[in-house]
Amino acid sequence: MTDAVRLRRRVREACAAAGVPADQRARLVLAVTLLAESGPAPELSTVTADGKLSVTLKSSLPVGQGRRNTLPLLPAAGDGESLTWHLDAGAGPVPVAADDEVATRDEMLALVARADAVAKEQRELKHELAETNSGVLAMYVELEERDEQLRKAHAVIFRELEDALRPPPPPAGPFELAVHYAPSQQDSPTGGDLYDWFVLPDGCVHITLVDAVGHGVTSTRHALTVTHAIRTLALEGHPFRDLIGRTAHTLATIEPELMATVLLARLDPATGEVLFANGSHPRPVLVTAAGDTELLAAATSGRGIGFPDPGSKSLVRRTLADGDLVVIYTDGLVESRKDFQEGEERLLAAARRHAGRPTGQIPDVLATEMLEIVLHADDTVVIAIRHRPYYRDA
Repeated sequence: MTDAVRLRRRVREACAAAGVPADQRARLVLAVTLLAESGPAPELSTVTADGKLSVTLKSSLPVGQGRRNTLPLLPAAGDGESLTWHLDAGAGPVPVAADDEVATRDEMLALVARADAVAKEQRELKHELAETNSGVLAMYVELEERDEQLRKAHAVIFRELEDALRPPPPPAGPFELAVHYAPSQQDSPTGGDLYDWFVLPDGCVHITLVDAVGHGVTSTRHALTVTHAIRTLALEGHPFRDLIGRTAHTLATIEPELMATVLLARLDPATGEVLFANGSHPRPVLVTAAGDTELLAAATSGRGIGFPDPGSKSLVRRTLADGDLVVIYTDGLVESRKDFQEGEERLLAAARRHAGRPTGQIPDVLATEMLEIVLHADDTVVIAIRHRPYYRDA
């Protein structure tokens, strides 16, 4: 366990014991993590008294005012090397996940929900102001100033949220993995297209690719909900074929408005076999080492979450040879010119043309070429998977 993980666990345990709300805990954990990453492990102390949780971080390096102003949660007090935050305690302890990654995802969900609520409050307040007379113009100006302050504060949170939502590739043995991620809205680093990948207890690598309907914060929350649910079910050992349908059933009452296409991949490092379960998602592209291309379609089409009769009806199974390349993606890659079929044909040609490049370059190169002309802007995720069993130790 790294120093940063241990530090986050201590902060979370203190917040949980004091009943600090999840969104406040998330901002504090993020602020402490950012400070810990800038130097040697700092000293942490916590005190709960008079309805307040006080968290003090003592660093071996001074923290200037400029650095403090960039933190997602500003400290209430402290000198150059010691910073203290005071947070309101709750009515009682609150649960927090012991696993660092799960806790981080829960905190990201809380931040997204809070940002959603703040955005709704701002819209309602603007609507009320619009119905008043001109005598409240000064209040409107003040509101715009508050909006600007909120945008700056959210920008800091979103930059960290962006990194949290783009996990680096897990260890995958003979499989080389690379990803390109780009939201459609440049002022928001998140969108409805998200991916998740992790190693299962049996050593196989699981990949989830989700395209939630919509854009911005709400679609991000929906996509996060889907990836988190699938990860939980996969780690519990539910059959690969059933994951999309079971996730849809689980979320039907919790998020009745949620609609998302889903593609699942399961990579077996021992055999080179790849399995795909598809729920209304664009078909994977296979480029063999010999240069042949194929769109990997299931015998029976599956349906995504929120669609009628959701689930993956049949699986696609392939055993990859040395050098074979698979590209999975969201529809933003092939719909930029509004013609999906033409986009698929262009992608097949581009994947064949660039398959000889290093795996790490392929997602960015494909996105650059495919999105050279954009008539329909959309979030885009591109993931490259290459099987290189004879180069594991190279």
